[in-house]
Amino acid sequence: MYKPVKLLPAYKDYLWGGTKLGTQYGKQSEKDIIAESWELSIHEDGQSSIASGSYSGYTLEAYIKEVGVGCLGLKAKCFGNKLPILIKFIDAKDTLSIQVHPDNAYARANEGDSGKTEMWVILEHEPGACLYVGVNQMVTKEELRTAIQRGEIDTVLRKLPVHKGDVFFIPAGKIHAIGKGIVICEIQQCSNITYRLYDFDRLDVNGNKRSLHLQKALDVADVEPGILNTDPELTLSTTSEAVIQLLRSCRYFNTYRYRVDSTVRFCSSQESFIALICLDGKAELRGTSGTLNFQKGETIFIPAQDDAFTVTGHCEFLAVTL
Repeated sequence: MYKPVKLLPAYKDYLWGGTKLGTQYGKQSEKDIIAESWELSIHEDGQSSIASGSYSGYTLEAYIKEVGVGCLGLKAKCFGNKLPILIKFIDAKDTLSIQVHPDNAYARANEGDSGKTEMWVILEHEPGACLYVGVNQMVTKEELRTAIQRGEIDTVLRKLPVHKGDVFFIPAGKIHAIGKGIVICEIQQCSNITYRLYDFDRLDVNGNKRSLHLQKALDVADVEPGILNTDPELTLSTTSEAVIQLLRSCRYFNTYRYRVDSTVRFCSSQESFIALICLDGKAELRGTSGTLNFQKGETIFIPAQDDAFTVTGHCEFLAVTL
């Protein structure tokens, strides 16, 4: 029987990052800035590793190879028996670039990688914090190009205030940017392809402007406003012990939020692994193979198998499956 394991993230010190992941989420890095912590990742640009049990020190990819791809679950067959998602915390001290990600077809044809559909859960924010998601009106791609060249792209983007707990679903092709003063948890396809449309003329540590990818960005950008809903998709259960919600479901991942005041029970299955990401508080995870204590900022990988678990404590966590 597989045992759940804690994970250690890979860290990124992008120039827009801050220090909250270290001071408030328990992340320990040699980097002064922690812009992102890649909690669940086998991507070549940053792999998480095992932090507990007999496989401690293994990369997550090496662990999967060692115990077998069965730990990912039957649904992983649709993704070549590879881990198809990446989960991260993001601390935006400054606004990120205005950007877009390609879909699978474009990414595979032009980058040799997967596309990137993602979702965000807002964990905290400074007063007045906002982000950009999609366009605010119908525009042509030439109109979008002109707005970028004039430094006026923000005039055609939908700017939204954020609230703790908000949920944003960002399909491939949706233009977006996380605003300054926001901390999020992001669940995404396992891809690191980003096309920047605009970067506010910022300079990197070497005094150079970061590269834009205007033509590719325009190739993939969705220029229709669309409908945006920041509420959970469905509330599954509300009791005095816990509130369970389905935040978003798509072909790549299903994300559930548990707010626990005492004890909650859930089951794993052979269909999919579960990634448990603690957003607040602390608790004990107990299953057939033993117990693990966890707290705010920690992530647990629960392999795919038929098992029953209880979480006891006061906490909020996400459970992500295929």
